[in-house]
Amino acid sequence: MLTVRKSEERGYANHGWLESRFSFSFAEYQDPNHVHFGPLRVINDDYIEAGKGFGTHGHRDMEIVTYVLEGAIAHKDSIGNGETIRPGEVQRMSAGRGIMHSEFNPSATERTHLLQIWIIPNRTGGSASYEQKFYADEDKRGRLRQVASPDGAQGSVTIQQDARMYAGLFDGDESATHTLARGRLAYVHVARGSVRVNGVELGAGDAVKIENETNVRIDGGDNAEVLLFDLPPLQ
Repeated sequence: MLTVRKSEERGYANHGWLESRFSFSFAEYQDPNHVHFGPLRVINDDYIEAGKGFGTHGHRDMEIVTYVLEGAIAHKDSIGNGETIRPGEVQRMSAGRGIMHSEFNPSATERTHLLQIWIIPNRTGGSASYEQKFYADEDKRGRLRQVASPDGAQGSVTIQQDARMYAGLFDGDESATHTLARGRLAYVHVARGSVRVNGVELGAGDAVKIENETNVRIDGGDNAEVLLFDLPPLQ
């Protein structure tokens, strides 16, 4: 079963320095029909103006993944990390029993476009931790490159949940098929461009929830960048 969520159906906020679309309930946007999908809790599509960002604030018991599409974001946290994340890099922050951090657009002229992703962990407490890795475009071209997993498989960042995240670039005749184990869910988010997922046409910002399917096929891309989440059902 495929359930499509069009880009314009998402929540929206514009704070001047920050423009966001929310795939799931977040801040002032509360939608009982879109709270989470399995352990996938947040996909915020954020545009951050030059020199602006999120001041120091805290999180706990959440796996937070940052995926930059354009520009850069400068990260600082209470466990000593200070890094800049750029396109091609995936940042993972496990909040554990608590972490403070800030995220700013370091450019004086360019806007940053990123996806902020939260995944509910399968255990709480523990120490906060941080990880950042780069994945070249050629590793995502016409295929789904694993970028997050519970065990660091294939050089992915490690998250505390039985969930896997893949990134792919698709154009023209390029295609990929992902096989789902029995009972698993999939969520596909189109970060940019357009693509077909199991025959359904999706554009930038669109997504599809996939249940009771064996395969997820991605094809018909037009300069598409796609994220696929392979998820357990949340009990």
